This record gives sequence, C-alpha cells and structure tokens, in this order.
Amino acid sequence: VQLVESGGGWVQAGGSLRLSCVASERTFSRYAAGWFRQAPGKEREFVGAIRRNSAYTYYADSVRGRFTISRDDAKNTLFLQMNNLKPADTGTYYCALNSDPTGNSRYDRANSYDDWGQGTQVTVSS
Repeated sequence: VQLVESGGGWVQAGGSLRLSCVASERTFSRYAAGWFRQAPGKEREFVGAIRRNSAYTYYADSVRGRFTISRDDAKNTLFLQMNNLKPADTGTYYCALNSDPTGNSRYDRANSYDDWGQGTQVTVSS
C-alpha cells in the first residue's frame, strides 16, 4: 500500500495545521491507521491512532486534547488535525497502516505497522 502525506508546513506557536494521508489501497477501511513523528536526532514517536470504522482513537499524552485523528474511508484518507501547536511538535510526520485483523495490536508501537508514508515536515516556531 502506498501512502502519501500532505499538509505540513511552517506555523507559529498556537497555530493549526491539518495533515492528510491518502492510501492507494481501496481496502483502506480494513486497516487501523496511525500517525508518528520524528524530530532531528530523536526516535520516531507515536502521535495517534484510529481503529477500523473509527471505533476507537488513541493519542500520546503530549498531544491529547490538541490533536484529532480521523478518517474518511470513502476517500481512502487519514487526517490529523493539529491545534494549539507548540515548538515541541516540530518534526517529520508519518502515517502508517496496521493490517492486523484481530484488533489486538499495540498501536503506539511503530513495529505494529506494515506500511509507511514518506513523511511531511511540520515546523512550529516560537
């Protein structure tokens, strides 16, 4: 499955951005999906995830209440609405898909995901 992220850019602290991730696979609705980010010199970290049918969403503590993950299965698209951005949110943001049908994956772990996008850069200035 090919994933293409967009929507990154430069924003001042307190601003908002909306990231999108379009999947090439028509069976996108069968996948759980997640967002991760990576700052220079740091490991990739979990941001949020959404299960199939939008049944459940999960967030890292650092973004809960500011970020919202959603999906439009008819358009094979995953979204990440980011509000009240902080300089610590700066990094490359990646979307990823999880194909485990059991729903028992650890969605906060990068190794639970099978397909990754190329990333989109988000820069938040103070």
